[in-house]
Amino acid sequence: MEEKILSDYLDFMRETTYLAGRITLGYFNTNLEINYKTDDSPVTVADKKAEEFIRAKIETKYPKHAIVGEEFGNNDSSDSDHRWFIDPIDGTKSFICGVPLYSVLLGLEIEGAIEAGVAYFPALDEMISAANSLGCWWNGRRCFVSEVDDLRKATVSFTSPKFFEEYNRTQEWDRIIKTTYYQAGWGDAYGYLLVATGRIELMADPIMNVWDCAPLPPILNEAGGYFGDWSGNRTIYAKEGLATTEKLLPSVLELINR
Repeated sequence: MEEKILSDYLDFMRETTYLAGRITLGYFNTNLEINYKTDDSPVTVADKKAEEFIRAKIETKYPKHAIVGEEFGNNDSSDSDHRWFIDPIDGTKSFICGVPLYSVLLGLEIEGAIEAGVAYFPALDEMISAANSLGCWWNGRRCFVSEVDDLRKATVSFTSPKFFEEYNRTQEWDRIIKTTYYQAGWGDAYGYLLVATGRIELMADPIMNVWDCAPLPPILNEAGGYFGDWSGNRTIYAKEGLATTEKLLPSVLELINR
């Protein structure tokens, strides 16, 4: 993929996620009605309005591209080699609690590879974005993962502690807890932002959907880190997520698979 083309895509993604994020702020910390989907996850009008906005922007500029969104599914353009993944509010539970760690996520897959990704955190006004070979950018400046090379000095984050039991990762998680220096629940996409910007060393989720993690491979890769499954495969399709630094990855995988 030519760098100029990727750069144009990335500019579009930054603008779109920013504007969608401003939509969500209009509903943040207000008396919103909360509905629950079949999997018991919450959804609000803010989720739907933000995804509608992003879809409309993509459909106008790239009408032949496929779209997969959390709230409105797949647009059935399965013959397209360009696929957009939308999570209009990643961290809806944080959003409805008035916690500012939620984000708007947008990832672009081209010919089966995630080429570009953006995560915007509207209530914090933080944006992280990356495209393959174009670097990882945090609020307009290059960012990189931590230089810590010892898990005993590492900080690890997670989304919900009960997920590790629900998805049969209790033993692995216990080993991570006992080995690392500090553990904190800076969850959802914000934990992955913290890894990519060098503020923590490890983020682990035993369950993830594709729209939750689609932007993350280029973001972590371009920052000098890893995003993929718990076995070392760089993928968004494993229904789980792990982010760390290249230095710590062998130790983390050994700890998980011991």
